[in-house]
Amino acid sequence: MKRYLGIWYKKIPETVVRVANRNNPIIDRQGVLTIINNGNLVLLNKTKSIIWSSNTSRKVENPVAQLLDSGNLVLKDNFSTGSESYLWQSFDYPSDTLLPGMKLGLDIHVLPQIFIDNGSTKMARTGPWNGVFFGGVLESPNFNFELNFVHDKNEIYYMYESFNNPVIMLTKITHSGFFQRLIWKERGSIRDVVVSAPNDLCEYYGKCSANGVCSIDKAPICECLQGFIPESQQNQTSPTRCIRSSPFDCRSGDRFIKLTGLKLPDLVETSLNDTMSLQECESKCLKNCSCKAYANSIVSGGGRGCLMWSGDLIDIRKHVDESNGQDLYIRVRASEQDEELKPKFKNREEAESDEKICYQVFDESSR
Repeated sequence: MKRYLGIWYKKIPETVVRVANRNNPIIDRQGVLTIINNGNLVLLNKTKSIIWSSNTSRKVENPVAQLLDSGNLVLKDNFSTGSESYLWQSFDYPSDTLLPGMKLGLDIHVLPQIFIDNGSTKMARTGPWNGVFFGGVLESPNFNFELNFVHDKNEIYYMYESFNNPVIMLTKITHSGFFQRLIWKERGSIRDVVVSAPNDLCEYYGKCSANGVCSIDKAPICECLQGFIPESQQNQTSPTRCIRSSPFDCRSGDRFIKLTGLKLPDLVETSLNDTMSLQECESKCLKNCSCKAYANSIVSGGGRGCLMWSGDLIDIRKHVDESNGQDLYIRVRASEQDEELKPKFKNREEAESDEKICYQVFDESSR
């Protein structure tokens, strides 16, 4: 029998929110949770071997462990109050569940976006944080909790707080890879799934090819961006991708077209200047022949910041409600700027001989 040290809600049996030793179970019936001489909280097996440890180097005279009503297991000085006295806390080590008041820390060196991964494979992605929301996140207003996002020079984290004490809530990644926000009402007897993602095909990472866009209200759902055409596959195992219909001019013959209501592409091969205006961003991108697209990094206050893509544009979604997305400016030849979308598939050779085609539609079943 495998045994674990877990935390779960008293009112909701077997709803586990944290497991300390998930990768190192106790394999017998004897286990002890205790504080040892160096002040660490440890889980011991039958032979007194350490199965799990808080592994903190800080020491105090009278350490105690306490499980708070928030679900936070803390190791602290018995004679001190406040979170500054915590030697260790479980909230600093989130697993598959995010509780109210728990910080989800993000890398301060890149523009924040959130992924669902399966090992090294990206399964789903939000758009980057734009100063107001994570692009591409379709979430209805809910008055039981408030979402907070802190982004400064010292730290970046995402957190939500509960307004309604009788309501129990949590956010988790399920075993099948779904992001869910759950709410229990009336002492845990009623469960409501407030948010679940991915909830349609366009929310899966890279559902359409590089330099393509996914529109869930169209059939087929995948299109190449303006100025791109489907690349002919050399073999059936090679995925379809969208390539330039003709090279950029890079002298005076390139322009930008504005696409609205998008989840911005993944931040692959990008550069960021957080002080530039949109006009300055366009000028800088135009001078760099490898720059394929640009956008404001911050949309609040009229917009600012310059985010530029030099590689393939990956995982773009067109929102039915454009207020959920952002504007993206993609580079095209001047001759392509005023061309219209024609929902007729042509192969690469046909498209190259027909300069009026600005969008190409391809069927996802061909991937």
